[in-house]
Amino acid sequence: MIRRRLLCSAAALGSLSLAVRPTHAQSGDPRFDAFLRGLRAEALKSGVDQGTVDMALSKVQEIPRVMELARNQPEFKMTFERYLQIVVSDERVKNGRARLAENRQLVERFAAPAGIPPSTLVALWGIESNYGTRLGDFEVIDALATLVYNNFRAQFFRQQLMAALKILAQGHISFDAMKGSWAGAMGQCQFIPTSFIAYAADGDGDGRKDIWTNKADVFASIANYLRRVGWRPGLSWGQEVPAGTPASKGQRIVRPAGANGPTYLTTENFRAILRWNQSDFFALAVGLLSDKIAA
Repeated sequence: MIRRRLLCSAAALGSLSLAVRPTHAQSGDPRFDAFLRGLRAEALKSGVDQGTVDMALSKVQEIPRVMELARNQPEFKMTFERYLQIVVSDERVKNGRARLAENRQLVERFAAPAGIPPSTLVALWGIESNYGTRLGDFEVIDALATLVYNNFRAQFFRQQLMAALKILAQGHISFDAMKGSWAGAMGQCQFIPTSFIAYAADGDGDGRKDIWTNKADVFASIANYLRRVGWRPGLSWGQEVPAGTPASKGQRIVRPAGANGPTYLTTENFRAILRWNQSDFFALAVGLLSDKIAA
């Protein structure tokens, strides 16, 4: 999950990767090699162990497709009605009900103590990764290194790269299984690396936070995120109301389609969803999908 405006949204072979990735490999590009030496020094200084640094940075390569996507993000001009047709489709509602039925006991294990409706947890799962089926197929380390090297929001993505190396060093995922979006959003809940460090949770007590393949960790992490950013038990996200309805303290009126479109009266829990993704369209989609799944 990366902080973005409507950027909507693997089996491990890690034990082999240490054996096959040579250390201190040279790319043949002196500038890029100097860049990698700087990354190595920074990672070691930040506490990443030498073995992880050698394994993860030994064969880093630029990914041209990453920069194509970074530099050519289409301007978002979709109407709210069309956005809902895509993000809160009948198929996604149907699949959300089925996934909640299949996983209800596990979902409720983490949602209930935090006072989060199970359908809200499942809605976030569904919107971020289509219920765990769309995780991205970019090598996260390579993608983040590409963005930093090309000076694309370099400070932000350098933080993400250092966090990703720490995640590898902590053993939560192998290098080969650490796949994600072009911008480094990872796993079934699409956490960026710094969000992983801050909010990912070990749902099954195995010592790892595997948001790629372990649904217990995925659900625990989503619940932990919402709880930590201020989710209030017993409070809805909001509802559609007649135009002209006033907002009370802690509430906010949202008109995503303008004055002639629907009006929503939202609560502090809507604000918590916005902490996940700073888009009214996104937060409304989560709330509306949650309501439809629960219906």
